[in-house]
Amino acid sequence: MHKIFGWRRAALWPFGVLLRLWGRTLRFDLTPQDLANYTKNDKPVAIILWHNRLFLAAEIVRRFRQGRPAYALVSASQDGAWLTAFFSLAGLGTVRGSSSRLGREAASALVDVLRDGYDVGITPDGPRGPCYDLKPGAVIVPRRTRAPVLLIGAEFQSAWRLKSWDRFYVPKPFSRVRMRCEMLTSEQLADRDAGLALMRERLLAINPDRD
Repeated sequence: MHKIFGWRRAALWPFGVLLRLWGRTLRFDLTPQDLANYTKNDKPVAIILWHNRLFLAAEIVRRFRQGRPAYALVSASQDGAWLTAFFSLAGLGTVRGSSSRLGREAASALVDVLRDGYDVGITPDGPRGPCYDLKPGAVIVPRRTRAPVLLIGAEFQSAWRLKSWDRFYVPKPFSRVRMRCEMLTSEQLADRDAGLALMRERLLAINPDRD
């Protein structure tokens, strides 16, 4: 299990501060129902968002999930060690495992986090895509814990898009983001295939691309 210590971790500190400050400049537009879904905090949830909206993750947790830490699955590799250190500086926890397939060990780690009372975050098309290709692993954790699922939607008024496999969104400072949020219950995921189809349909609906 690779980890980052000392000067390497210190070198990431300015980027973590920048991400926090950048996120606070964004203006989120959302309906009362969206806000109610985001802030429903009576039990831990599985937060599901496409990989190219990951820039917003820390700010979503800070604004809407106060008092309940959130954990993301990160690879046990050297690259994952850097990402773990960066996430911790941005205010997110991590569990380490095989993020490419959401295998048994990784799923068990996320299940344990939910049962301990914390939120988990899953990018169902990550870490390598294809973009918007929802992997079956996305329903494993919520089905095993019967945790509700928060589907995250974001439409950017003004953003840069990277030339990555997912065309990652980087919203411009002080820009508006139309935030959407839908909740799926464990009953809606009882049938795996039907649950996967519903999850993908709703994620695509609440995450329109402008280009």
